[in-house]
Amino acid sequence: MRKLKHSAAWIFASLLTLLAGPALMATSGTLQGAESWQTASRDSTDIAPKPEQYEGAIVQVYGARAWSWRGYFSVHTWIATKEAGASQYRVHEVTGWRRYVVNSRPSIPDRRWYGAEPELYADIRGDEAAELIPKIYRAVEDYPYPTEYDAWPGPNSNTFTAWVIRQVPGLDVALPNHAIGKDYLGNGVVAEVPGGAGYQLSLGGYFDVLAGVREGLELNVLGLSLGINPLALGIKLPGIGELALRNPNPMAAADSEQVADQSSGSDTGSDGGQRLLE
Repeated sequence: MRKLKHSAAWIFASLLTLLAGPALMATSGTLQGAESWQTASRDSTDIAPKPEQYEGAIVQVYGARAWSWRGYFSVHTWIATKEAGASQYRVHEVTGWRRYVVNSRPSIPDRRWYGAEPELYADIRGDEAAELIPKIYRAVEDYPYPTEYDAWPGPNSNTFTAWVIRQVPGLDVALPNHAIGKDYLGNGVVAEVPGGAGYQLSLGGYFDVLAGVREGLELNVLGLSLGINPLALGIKLPGIGELALRNPNPMAAADSEQVADQSSGSDTGSDGGQRLLE
């Protein structure tokens, strides 16, 4: 009986630890949701350079807090691309309110996700981006769950982003630990991490152990993930995300940002120094 009580207490304490982050987000008041998704802002935040500011190819990966209470737990992620010389971006993402959930269309790359501010996780430009874009298009078309969506544990929008990243050699981008669904591997158990150097073991997205150069170490229990990231000098907390001093993902070089600023005659442009602070 004593062992049973001890085990029950340990499980209860573990659940409290995992839920502490989402509870803090719910009570902190830092997430200011709109009263209605119909009135929530979908405006640009001026993170991405305008096409007329930078003519080269661009690949960017973004994330923003999910709508309503889901934002206490997770972010919604997407990929934006602009071909060299193109006059507009294309945004590639999954949304759960459509029968065909994959949405790949011309759109604003850095818009708010129904009021939530986006964060730039990765920014690749020039010849490297130009080589990646056709591969991204093919990966989007080959996504294996085009009519399936489950907010937890997946497949969802983060499953899509992680899957596309894994399918495109050279697109090595670590997604934040609170991108619930990124660890969903379908019928698979072992896969490379999106960051490109490392592996993860996943049991249906309910339990996952991950180790990668860009991601660091993560333990995922029921979609709630915690860990450490030595490369980013950060820690990962459930619901809160990664608190880090560095961004381990590829970001635009300072010279390309200066070109965009000079061509626009203003200080608008991509924030290449933005960190993975959730």
